[in-house]
Amino acid sequence: MTSTTSLFAPVEADLRLLADNLKQLVGARHPILYAAAEHLFGAGGKRIRPAIVLLLSRATVMEADIPARHFRLAEITEMIHTASLVHDDVVDESSLRRGVPTVHSSFNNRVAVLAGDFLFAQSSWHLANLDNLTVVKLLSRVIMDLAEGEIQQGLNKFDTTLSIDAYLMKSYYKTASLIANSCKSAGVLSEVSDSLAEAFYQYGRNLGLAFQVVDDILDFTGSEEVLGKPAGSDLLSGNLTAPVLYAMEETPYLATLIEREFAQSGDFDEAMALVKASRGIERSRELASQHVKQAVHNLADLPQSEPKRALEALSSYVLSRLY
Repeated sequence: MTSTTSLFAPVEADLRLLADNLKQLVGARHPILYAAAEHLFGAGGKRIRPAIVLLLSRATVMEADIPARHFRLAEITEMIHTASLVHDDVVDESSLRRGVPTVHSSFNNRVAVLAGDFLFAQSSWHLANLDNLTVVKLLSRVIMDLAEGEIQQGLNKFDTTLSIDAYLMKSYYKTASLIANSCKSAGVLSEVSDSLAEAFYQYGRNLGLAFQVVDDILDFTGSEEVLGKPAGSDLLSGNLTAPVLYAMEETPYLATLIEREFAQSGDFDEAMALVKASRGIERSRELASQHVKQAVHNLADLPQSEPKRALEALSSYVLSRLY
């Protein structure tokens, strides 16, 4: 599998600087916030979202140094993403994320909620200071979408009538909206044409959807060591994803197990076996692949460069996580 380190070679130094900046921006005023920031922005995270912003910036600006406004956009993008993860982990009562203790388990719920709030507030402040109303509107919408996605997921637990379209819309809110709108924002700051800015948006949207579908496949095929949580966690909590929705089309009895919320002994193990025996995972791979191909197509009008090649390779990397 291609590593993100090699993919992000054109912006590797930028990403190192970004991680240091984020720790200072978030934690400069308070020891507890700094400790949380060290935990959140220390070594480990792949930094995929800010890397995409920085790659698009380098692909469109073509200067030795990325302009300060683009760099700040990358920081804002990572702040919003991290804030949403901190709050999600509190809501889901998750003790681990990717095998690392979550903020609320390392500190407490109060610190985690306040750290998430602070990150959202600080991202909004820095966003306003970009002095670009279009970008403010794009990324403000993201914060609304993140909340909408969480609400939809909460309301749709164990809902076997959920459609693939509704699942993709929720996936857009929770994952793809931030990538799509930060991609478009990079284009706006670079003053590209409206059509190219929209192509950037579609690239981020398709990449984000593919990324979420792949994550949902890995919930069935990945090991607990790789996932950082038990396999099938989404299904057990009633969060029905693409593999399950496709599997229910083949095996209606799966819906019965889900509707009674695995109340009987062996229900959950049987449900997992039914999903794995169906074409649900295969069809989900096909769905992710369609979005990846579309993402690459969305970059067709971007001039050739090393950053563009990295953005195209990132699309393939999303699928390679399955193998």
